Amino acid sequence: MAVWNYLDGFFPQLLLIAFALVMPAIDYVVKDKRVLAWASLVPLLVLAALFTEWLFIGGWEPPASDIALLEVSMFSGLFVLVFVFVGIVVVLGSPEFIKADKNQGEYYALILLAITGMTVVAEAADLIALFVGLEIAGISSFALSGFRKTEKRSAEAATKYFIVGGFSSALTLFAISLIYGVAGTTQIVGIEPVLAGYVSGTEPIDAGPVLVLATVLLMAGFGFKIAMVPFHMWAPDVYEGAPTPISGLLAAASKKMGFAAFFKVFLIGLILTKTDWDIAVGALAIITMTVGNLIAVSQTNMKRLLAYSSIAQAGYVLIALPVATQYAVAGGMFHILTHAFMKSGAFMVVAAMGAVAVGEKLDDFKGLNRRSPFLALSMTLFLLSLAGIPPLAGFASKFVLFSSSVYASFEPGQGWLIWLAIAGVLNSALSLYYYARVIKYMYMEKGTGDSVKIPPMMAVAVGFAVLMVVGIGLFPDPFVSACRDAAEAFSGLAPGWR
Repeated sequence: MAVWNYLDGFFPQLLLIAFALVMPAIDYVVKDKRVLAWASLVPLLVLAALFTEWLFIGGWEPPASDIALLEVSMFSGLFVLVFVFVGIVVVLGSPEFIKADKNQGEYYALILLAITGMTVVAEAADLIALFVGLEIAGISSFALSGFRKTEKRSAEAATKYFIVGGFSSALTLFAISLIYGVAGTTQIVGIEPVLAGYVSGTEPIDAGPVLVLATVLLMAGFGFKIAMVPFHMWAPDVYEGAPTPISGLLAAASKKMGFAAFFKVFLIGLILTKTDWDIAVGALAIITMTVGNLIAVSQTNMKRLLAYSSIAQAGYVLIALPVATQYAVAGGMFHILTHAFMKSGAFMVVAAMGAVAVGEKLDDFKGLNRRSPFLALSMTLFLLSLAGIPPLAGFASKFVLFSSSVYASFEPGQGWLIWLAIAGVLNSALSLYYYARVIKYMYMEKGTGDSVKIPPMMAVAVGFAVLMVVGIGLFPDPFVSACRDAAEAFSGLAPGWR
């Protein structure tokens, strides 16, 4: 029975790995490469159905495990659902984009393995398991970024991503070793009880300097994963050089994996040392959203514009860390959910343009409304949602996230948190400028070229993202409720939550 419990605890990962292993074999057998995409969708759709039923209907209970490496909870389940949904969008948008490329079986296998690593991070209850998940996702993403080996941009993107990713992994692993040296455990929930002795002064050893160093290293290591300023410079180059569907995977899923790690380690393991890092993280949140939006204004390549926009969005989500309330965590998770659909959908529109050889420059979007009303409308909805315009999903999630810092600022000694909300609102207004410029190009500028014929699977991917962006915006209550339930379960793992 213990063996079966062990396997059941890894059910999502086992399912994804099993299909990843058979992808090259299927590629060898079939002539129609679209079969690979349909086969890749099978595990993603199964997991999407199971976790959707559990989180929003309550009919399925996640399997338990006898080991303490992974833990399926409402918190991890919501992140897994985000990764799976993004995977579905990316797989649907890939067949036409890579139809002329070789080794397509390996391409889809790497996507499934990248999502596998992300689910490990979301469910990790141990720092070592978390690190292993980061590496599985990271190595798969390196390979996917350089999938088009003959293209200079793709090779450059993979090289930069590999170097930066290796550096961030080294910092993270060193930080884990320091925490283990102080706490004597790598269990995330086991760190806090040990640190309580050091914080209260009952332990004879002063571990403060070691904890500060470990915290700084973790902020740097995880900061690379989420493209937090000043660890963000790799993102625009990698997003521009990688195949566009993979850029969507990195922006909409890989960065969310970094936030899952941030939340777990800082809001559970290091929650007792919050006064040592909350102001620093708050300042980095403001700097990140401001730098991302300011640089995005001058971009003329859509993939780079979306990359800097993604950096700014990371700054918004970072607000949840210094606020550290159940409502803030729920707001952060809600924005992670909505951003996954907004950003993946926007990248799929760019991928659809690239698949029919239109281009990814801003000038290529001139007059898009006359050439493809569906793509123009879809991109408009994604951009307005990213800016936080009602009644779209981005407005609902930003409202919950920003209001969490307002409510928290009323507590004694927490008045400075109000500036996080003010910075978020001002940056959202700034972002509307460059989003509106794209919309102006699509509807008011005269473009050249024939009508854009959208490949069917790409149309489904974009349509699915549009449906979720509009649906969540119009009916946010079920999603807010699920995020609050997840935040409540998450906050139960550490004391001192408000």
